[in-house]
Parts: sequence; C-alpha cells; structure tokens
Amino acid sequence: MHYTYVLFSERDGRLYTGTTSDLRARLKLHAVGNVQLTRLRRPLTLLYYQACLSADDAYRGERYLKSGRGGRYLRTRLASSLAKVRGHKLERHEVRD
Repeated sequence: MHYTYVLFSERDGRLYTGTTSDLRARLKLHAVGNVQLTRLRRPLTLLYYQACLSADDAYRGERYLKSGRGGRYLRTRLASSLAKVRGHKLERHEVRD
C-alpha cells in the first residue's frame, strides 16, 4: 500500500501533504522531528489519508491535493475537522453599509 496524507500544524495552522509506503513509520518520523520540512511546525495532527495500490496513484493524489483545486477540495472535505483542530468555527464577516 502507498498513502497520501495531510497533516495539520498546530504551530502555524498550515497543512502539510506527503506520500509514503509506511504511514505509521512516517508519522513517527514527523512526530520526533526527523522530517526537515515539518520539524519546526510540530506538533502535527493527521487530518486525512488515502490508500492506493500504486505508488504512482499516491503521488498523483499528492500533486492534486497540493494544487489549487485540491486545496479547495481539502478545505471543503475537512471543514469540520479543521474547525475542531483550529478551535473555532469558520469566521463570518459582517457586511457594513
């Protein structure tokens, strides 16, 4: 199995998307700071993952989730989870005259 996964950084509130063939081992590496891109962004929370039989499909999924359309998909798909980890509801802006 190959996995595409999305982590939420509690430090900066941003998402990290990656691909791996061993999800549990990769999450441990992220947690202890052995992944350079997320070392300073810990603690991290796993928000989403998808399993693929092919590494090519997993990499294709990663590229999609990193695109503009994929980012919109994630924000829509994970709206409840993002609100929970961010600790507040989505902001609503008032229209002023």
